[in-house]
Amino acid sequence: IVIDGVLYYISAFNNVWAVDAATGKTLWHYEPKLAPISRQVFYAAASRGVTVGRGKVFVGTLDGRFVALDQKSGKEIWSTQLTDQKTQYGALFSAPPQLAGDVLFGGTTGGDQPFAGKIYAVNADTGKPVWTFDIIKNDPASWPAGSGKVGGGSAWMPGTYDEKSDTIFIGTSNAAPDFYGADRKGDNKYTATLLALDPKTGKLKWHRQEIPHDVWDFDSAYEALVVKKDGKDVIVHLNKSGFVFVMDKDDGKLENVWQFAENMNWSKGIDPKTGALIEPRRPEPGKRELLCPNLLGARSWNHGAYNPGTGLWYSHAMEVCNEVVSGPDDPTSLKALSALSLGIDEIKLVPPPNSAKPYGRLDARDPLTGKLKWSIRYDMPPLSSVLTTAGGLVFTGDMEGHLFAYDADNGKQLWQFNAGSGVRGGPVSYAVNGKQYIVIPTGLGSHAPGFLAGAYPQIKDLPGGAALIGFTLE
Repeated sequence: IVIDGVLYYISAFNNVWAVDAATGKTLWHYEPKLAPISRQVFYAAASRGVTVGRGKVFVGTLDGRFVALDQKSGKEIWSTQLTDQKTQYGALFSAPPQLAGDVLFGGTTGGDQPFAGKIYAVNADTGKPVWTFDIIKNDPASWPAGSGKVGGGSAWMPGTYDEKSDTIFIGTSNAAPDFYGADRKGDNKYTATLLALDPKTGKLKWHRQEIPHDVWDFDSAYEALVVKKDGKDVIVHLNKSGFVFVMDKDDGKLENVWQFAENMNWSKGIDPKTGALIEPRRPEPGKRELLCPNLLGARSWNHGAYNPGTGLWYSHAMEVCNEVVSGPDDPTSLKALSALSLGIDEIKLVPPPNSAKPYGRLDARDPLTGKLKWSIRYDMPPLSSVLTTAGGLVFTGDMEGHLFAYDADNGKQLWQFNAGSGVRGGPVSYAVNGKQYIVIPTGLGSHAPGFLAGAYPQIKDLPGGAALIGFTLE
């Protein structure tokens, strides 16, 4: 985030930096004192950004806190512990909490773990808790036999605050165990759902459950894009399943559903009028099954970008499947994944059935209909976010460390740079003293490349290291 010539960013283990946006010179650095247990959880090190406002820099920490720093000095103003790491081991904040007026809100990780997810809100000036929203609905029909107590359902990505309607839109994750639903029969509300919440009270205004009884790890946690359709505001919402939902911003009424993924076999479709799944293919315990898309999704969590000038939405895609053998969790297992509640005996990411190799894409589409304007294919699916500018450019990067600039209207490649390490974050554009800058963070990290090694053995040979690289646009 860049404000008044200062760039604020976060690195591994919640280290926050403020640097001169024109030179990269460090102005201050905040290194938190994290609870030792935070370095042992599955999502350790993951930090997806900061929020800046009200004279503060806000951080969600890996030991379950919201923290406010002084924007000018980086000194800690307040810190509020929100999760109990003894009873909610692994419930942490990997994404930045968001501002909605004087309320700071955000959800934890934990959709793949045996506890019940929550969304928290505190006063942005004092850190005092304001409300908590329980993602797991207290409903025996939705969660029979008390299965909701270990049902997952986190909100691990940032939500969207719409000032016009004074509404928080935030998506939730899959239910747990991810691929084994025999112990949680029901629709499992409010997992795999887009929620509309009152920021002052946390009261639910409306919800749209996109994947009822999710047994594919198809979170609905991604960004909610607000655009115009016939003069009214609608929300465009992609989830891991490979479908994009278009819904009325005021009540969640479905306007359209369109297919984003090219390789799809988990369902024959979704009814664009009702949202009902059409002949969903749920994994049979003990049986090896090929399911597309894979558990990382038809796109990773890194966001797309909408350009009002072209009317196009630019987003990456990942055409990779997984072979899964589902089954009940064994709490005595000592496997590396035993900290999670995945409901699997085996999992491996593999190419799509009709392709010799998996691949990725960058698509330019009409966000309301999915109509494709142009597309670029990559041998390895990019795991970075996308930036588009008013000047008609699109910037992104790939796992091999290549940075690209494309013409936003036709997809023509205009520029390329080798950064020396894979790109996992997102570019930013800003101006200082009349000069436009493009800054891109590099450094291939997180668990996604590890999962992808089944489909891409060469990932282990990709260079490591991390840097913040700045360019001027001329």
